[in-house]
Amino acid sequence: MIVKPVSVKRLLASALGASLLLQAGSASALGLLQAYEAALQNDPTYRSAIHENEAGQQYAALGRASLLPSVSLNYSASHNRADVTQPNIQGKQVTSHPQYQSNNGSLSLRQPLFNPDGVARYRQGVAQTNYSEATFSGRRQDLVLRLTGAYVDAQYAQDQLALAEAQRDAYAEQMRVNQRMFQKGEGTRTDMLETQAKLDVAEAQVIESRDNLSTARNTLAAMVGQEVTYLDPLASGFRVKPMQPTDFDAWKTLALEKNPELSAQRFAVEAARQEVEKSRAAHAPRIDFIASYSQGKSETINTYNQDTTGRSIGLQMSLPLYSGGYASAASTQAVANRDKAQSDLDTKTGQVLVELRKQYSLVLSSMARIDALVKSVNSSEVLVEATRQSIKGGVRINLDLLNAQQQLYAARRDLAQARYNYLLSNLRLRNAAGTLGEEDLRDTARYFVAAR
Repeated sequence: MIVKPVSVKRLLASALGASLLLQAGSASALGLLQAYEAALQNDPTYRSAIHENEAGQQYAALGRASLLPSVSLNYSASHNRADVTQPNIQGKQVTSHPQYQSNNGSLSLRQPLFNPDGVARYRQGVAQTNYSEATFSGRRQDLVLRLTGAYVDAQYAQDQLALAEAQRDAYAEQMRVNQRMFQKGEGTRTDMLETQAKLDVAEAQVIESRDNLSTARNTLAAMVGQEVTYLDPLASGFRVKPMQPTDFDAWKTLALEKNPELSAQRFAVEAARQEVEKSRAAHAPRIDFIASYSQGKSETINTYNQDTTGRSIGLQMSLPLYSGGYASAASTQAVANRDKAQSDLDTKTGQVLVELRKQYSLVLSSMARIDALVKSVNSSEVLVEATRQSIKGGVRINLDLLNAQQQLYAARRDLAQARYNYLLSNLRLRNAAGTLGEEDLRDTARYFVAAR
């Protein structure tokens, strides 16, 4: 008598379905877009980038201040006691001790007319603000990548656990079949030992998969600021989209123009160039328009009981002559830093283009790999069923079925990983090109479906 074994395909579907229902029943699924919205509010790294950008926006205002007028108001009040010795009408020296209140107030204005240092500071401030904006743009794109990466890692770990449990359950069922067949004299002890060995390994893989899932969910939870219990799985009808644009040179042009890291480094070069201008301006004259208005009462003993009012307007020129070699040293240092910034830009350009080429190739290879693995999964499913039928006919043995099942689960695992790698490589390619945005995230989210 031959006991008909349970279909591996059916077991896998049942295990996956049970896992989904169990987890979905405890809490609603967290979609990719929901996770992104939560990360915008709760991710510590992104919040830090926001505050850093807020601070960086002030560089332009700080630089502009050196070109705008400065107005100051001064006021002083003091109580004075003086010792005054002077001859009287008889010619004798007489000392008096007058006490009086002194008051003085002044309002002054200074407007730079010719200030090379101020011009350089303003241009440098603008460059530093632009650098901050470009850096923040890169941090926002980085959030999309980090969030998607953490989400995919957690979902992949969830898929791995479901596959590991399905594989364990399949071996457990096979073990029951072997035991019944052995009891009826139609099986061998070797078949049971082989199946038990596979079952023990599968149980260990389930434990490992649970640990990996917990770690991946905790990593994602730290970004979104909430507990993660279940994520949207990949849609069953996964289809890769044609790459747009298809030509690498078009991607290269985009990267050189829009990559935020390159943009930030260009502004860093400009800021360093203006630092050179600042240091050279230390040898240049400065001309300011100045105006002041002042009022005083009993300012000195000579103006005791006198009120004075002063008004002045004019130009002031200052010309640095010698500062102990500081200006020359600062200028030399600034030139070296400018050249370093330019070299850093060249280095960063090379790194971006290498990353761009890498992700471009990965997207193409992932597309081909997915097609190949879909065929591999289909072939493995057919192989499992064919091996099962061959065992019935006495052509194959129990070990052949176990190996075929192992091959099927490995193919399913590789296919899931290839699909996730495709999604991440596509986002990384757009990030390297500087075009990654929320619309790309929405396109990626469409590959996942909410379980209902």
